[in-house]
Amino acid sequence: MAEVTKPGSPAGGEGSPQGEPGLASGRPASPPGGLRSALARTASPRREPRGADRIVVSDGALIPDRAEKGTFSAWRISFVGALVLLALLPIVSPEPYRRIILFLPDGILQTFKVTVLSIVFSLILGLFTGLGRISRIKIVNRLATIYVEVIRGIPLLVQLFYIYYALGKIVQVPRLVAAVTAMTVCYGAYMGEIFRAGIQSISKGQMEAALALGMTRWQAMRRIILPQTIKVILPPVGNEFIALLKDSSLVSILAVADLLRRGREFASRTFYYFETYTVVALVYLIITLFLSKLVSLMEERLNRREQD
Repeated sequence: MAEVTKPGSPAGGEGSPQGEPGLASGRPASPPGGLRSALARTASPRREPRGADRIVVSDGALIPDRAEKGTFSAWRISFVGALVLLALLPIVSPEPYRRIILFLPDGILQTFKVTVLSIVFSLILGLFTGLGRISRIKIVNRLATIYVEVIRGIPLLVQLFYIYYALGKIVQVPRLVAAVTAMTVCYGAYMGEIFRAGIQSISKGQMEAALALGMTRWQAMRRIILPQTIKVILPPVGNEFIALLKDSSLVSILAVADLLRRGREFASRTFYYFETYTVVALVYLIITLFLSKLVSLMEERLNRREQD
């Protein structure tokens, strides 16, 4: 999914516009073009001329917005079509589709378990990373930046192998722990960029007004900036949750019994490879499209609140 956005100067960085001191509104300044996870997927931030357009490409889910009739129509057709097909398969051909569908629920639960644990820990790691990226302490800023650049430069599959097999010679950890750790380390870097972009989207005047009222920088960050940042980053965090859910299929290589692993187990026993992976793909598609709709509803509600 691609979009053209007009980048503005970040509030926390150099060259940012001076905001009017005052905290009465309590609303975050709307990030240019909408703050999506594309901000976290792009390369390291670069100062661009004001008013210049740039193309941002995101590998996140297609968010169904009613204002975009084509996108919403495509989402509706895909979601309803997947549901109908999954419901018809065990009726038209009970063997083996009925057995496949009964075999997979444990894997679905394990997939959500890995995803939820990973997103929670990656949010915590991402918060500290984002704060480090905007820190005025040089060594903290450098360490956070190095972490982001290194982790984003290594494929998630390699990180899974490294944590479970390479580090396994030093510390033996259960498969689920290794899977969640790798997902957390990987997505913590992306979450860090989301937090950084969210914090820098807040008007600089908010920090100046807080300092003028006698707050320390930490108090201003904790009481004024971060609460507004959370509202701004909710949609891209939801998008990252969807991406993480899809990437969680990689943990099956560690023999974690997620949805894909359960499908592989059934297919290897019965040799119904086409039928099994068709059902697995449909389940992933339905979950992803459903979550993308939830993200869209959340974004619409936030936009309405900002307009009120």
